[in-house]
Amino acid sequence: MLKKSLLPIVLLALASCASVKKHNASLGNTYSPDELRKDIDFTYKKFQKLQPKLYQYVSKEVLDRKFDSLKKSITRPLNAKEFYMALSPVVAEIRQGHIIGDFPDRRFSKKETNYLKNTKLDFFDLELKFIEDGFWISGTGAKDSVLIGSQLVAVGMETTAELVKKYCSTFSSDGYNSTFQSPFIANNFTAAYSKHEGYRDSVSLILMKHDSVFVKHFNRYLKDSSFLKPRSIDSTKIVQRPRLTKAQKKAEKVRRKQLKKRNRKYGFIPARNRFTRNFKFLDSTAQIGYFKIRSWNNGSHEEFFEESFAKLDSAKAQYLIIDIRDNPGGNLDQIHDFYGYLTDTSYQFVRPGEVKTRLPNIKKFYGRNSNLFSVVAQTAMLPYFLIDNLTKTRKTEGRLRYHFKESKTTKPKPLNFKGKIYVLVNGGSFSASTTLASQLHGNKRALFIGEETGGAYNGTVAGQFKIITLPHSKLAFQLGLMQLETPQRQEPDGFGIKPDIIVSPTVADFLADRDTELHYVLDMIKHGKQ
Repeated sequence: MLKKSLLPIVLLALASCASVKKHNASLGNTYSPDELRKDIDFTYKKFQKLQPKLYQYVSKEVLDRKFDSLKKSITRPLNAKEFYMALSPVVAEIRQGHIIGDFPDRRFSKKETNYLKNTKLDFFDLELKFIEDGFWISGTGAKDSVLIGSQLVAVGMETTAELVKKYCSTFSSDGYNSTFQSPFIANNFTAAYSKHEGYRDSVSLILMKHDSVFVKHFNRYLKDSSFLKPRSIDSTKIVQRPRLTKAQKKAEKVRRKQLKKRNRKYGFIPARNRFTRNFKFLDSTAQIGYFKIRSWNNGSHEEFFEESFAKLDSAKAQYLIIDIRDNPGGNLDQIHDFYGYLTDTSYQFVRPGEVKTRLPNIKKFYGRNSNLFSVVAQTAMLPYFLIDNLTKTRKTEGRLRYHFKESKTTKPKPLNFKGKIYVLVNGGSFSASTTLASQLHGNKRALFIGEETGGAYNGTVAGQFKIITLPHSKLAFQLGLMQLETPQRQEPDGFGIKPDIIVSPTVADFLADRDTELHYVLDMIKHGKQ
């Protein structure tokens, strides 16, 4: 009986192994010009069918011409990566920053996956910042802190400038602004390098620090050598763990529960050993509150917001600094709730989202990464989403729109802050961060300091996403299904929130560990400048 029950598992494992080998063997395949042209047509038709505001930043005539020109340029067979590097720049002409393209990459067997889990490449711990047209190491994890303050000159045989130019060609910002791409690559450099250059057991960087150029090699290593072979155990060195009493076990359980709750409230990021949501006072008299929000997701936000604004209210703080630099976005409900603490009047946070279909939530079903479990779960939820979509999607002002709860008129929070607000932004402030900034800026509720946001003032195509897979090359593109925008507008269209005061970080300030924009605001407050 046991053997019969194990048989499906064994067959599934063998099928999975065969699937990995078959997939990896296909990576060297090339596709005929005719197949690639069909994939180009498939891509354009899908975007025309699913994405609202397709021609917001590029006319239909121009986009038609670019896709036709690409088809004519395909005169020889290409592999998937070559085709991706040809097609993605044309898709990027749509100028919607949430469009993400990808190409088939190596898959790993279960044995290889286990090996990777037990090995480490410290290259992926690096954090970079884009300052004065250079890429600078700002963090290294637990090791090699001496590298902080070094400028990245090259990776392997390619200069940083060459890599950035290549990566930038494959995606765009929202609209026409030029502040998004380089900071985005800097904030995600190791992931971008891994995506484009593939699996690596070692990486070599050329760095410059204090006018000295040097090479740093990173090699993959085992976290624990016991993974490879059993260790011989010396019984004389075995340390017996003391048995815990019932009271100690109960206390430990309470401690773990509290830690889990704290991590959810503040949004703990294990890989970086820091929190997503942070609040503190910057002065001894508790008159200057400071939020550092790294994203609008990760954990539960309600208790954190209420607790933080209660502190501001109790202290009768006069100033609030909201730092959303390099915040790539997140969930609509979080920024909607946060804004409720920043206004004392009822508000409509976003307009109903413009869509091309009455079933936007269902359109995202059964995507590229669907497996048996997700297909079953999505199918079970189908009736709920069908009713939800049909009741919330209707024509408004001649356009098909999905009505969010965040598009309804909302009352402000009881603990809303009434003092002076400063918002720190830069090119890495994108998506939900720009949506929040648009509402604050349009209502003249805050003074903005920094650089133009990477997201567009007049909205972005996001909300729900669909991943389309091209039939021949198997390239995949994620595209948004809803146009999200606040009631606020600016002309000309296609640019981000431009700060009231432009302040850009300098290399000298970075090397001195001085926060340029934050110090500027604190100086304004100190000297009573408005």
